[in-house]
Amino acid sequence: MANDTEPKATLLGKLVILIILAACGYLSWRYFLAGMVLPAVGGGAPATVSGGATPTPVPEGKGIKITVGYGTEKERWLVWAVEEFAKVEPTVQITLVPKGSLEGGQALMAGEKLHIWAPAASLTTEGFAAEWQLKNGKAPFLRTENLALTPMVFVFWNERFAALKTPPASFKDIAALVAEPTGWAGLAGKPDWGFFKFGHTHPNQSNSGLMALVLMACDWHNSRELTMAQVLDPGFQAWLTKFEKGVAGMSRSTGSQMKDMVLKGPSAYDALCVYENVAIDYLKNAQGRWGDLRVTYPAVNAWNDNPAYLRDAPWSSAAERAAASRFLDFLMTEPVQRRALDHGFRPGNPAVPIRFDASPFVLYQPQGLRIDLPAVIQTPKAEVVNNLLAGWQRSVGR
Repeated sequence: MANDTEPKATLLGKLVILIILAACGYLSWRYFLAGMVLPAVGGGAPATVSGGATPTPVPEGKGIKITVGYGTEKERWLVWAVEEFAKVEPTVQITLVPKGSLEGGQALMAGEKLHIWAPAASLTTEGFAAEWQLKNGKAPFLRTENLALTPMVFVFWNERFAALKTPPASFKDIAALVAEPTGWAGLAGKPDWGFFKFGHTHPNQSNSGLMALVLMACDWHNSRELTMAQVLDPGFQAWLTKFEKGVAGMSRSTGSQMKDMVLKGPSAYDALCVYENVAIDYLKNAQGRWGDLRVTYPAVNAWNDNPAYLRDAPWSSAAERAAASRFLDFLMTEPVQRRALDHGFRPGNPAVPIRFDASPFVLYQPQGLRIDLPAVIQTPKAEVVNNLLAGWQRSVGR
């Protein structure tokens, strides 16, 4: 009898062991699946499977794509902000499209699909909005945020700035340097330096170039409020034409022009007119290549308010507009605005201070940075700006 029951007992034990192992394996599989991240159907964000059976609800806005046209002066800050926003809302994909401020407005009129337009300033917004209203029968924007402030500055190579007999403080001073027929030989006894090379961006493509023209006109007339009569003044037009024909280079992008100055050194430019934040953003880069930069402020200046416009476009869905609006909310939060300060902007959120030891406006005071500005102009009317640009095109023709 013993010999007959022993194989049965052994077989039964093995069966029990197999059942236990199978149960353990099933439970392990369920536990693994509960925390597993599976690819979402059709791309977009992954869907987390909860409990090993039923997927969690797909978040509202899943797979939404938002396109932002922006002035390149904000590039370093916005690239970082988009990466941070993805951590908060991974289901919203932000695509950044670099556009000169005037170029961006022209792209919108031509039908380019940008959910948010973020130029450097609202200088041309009045004219754009009027043209859009006439063409489409409604206002172009649903929401506006002023992301940050930044004035205009002259940025020099410090060696060249220190060699000048009198520090330039206005566009009239810069024009005199450009007009010197013997160049640096007459300016500082440095014939090897060639002519004085000054640049600004193209006024028909970039806000900083157009703002430079506005400040030239205000400076020449010693005025803070530019009028049509001042723009059409023959004396001003003759001076502007002579000045502009001596400009060494015009880029379509402020950021790109500043980058060229830092990469190529004084062989490209002795000085530029750029946004303050762009100069700050490149101060450290310049030190390791061609030496220190020196910043000065035009005697007559202007604020660039860096607006961000949420567009009212028929092709933009309610979900896309909501996601784009949340991105604007994110850009205005204190942590993101503090990072804007790191890149030289004066934050648009008033809760973020700029007077403290680690602020670039304190750290770079030896390079000429200042918090308080001299005279600041009023924003000219659209027709005045348009005629200023038209006169420049007629006389300079670049």
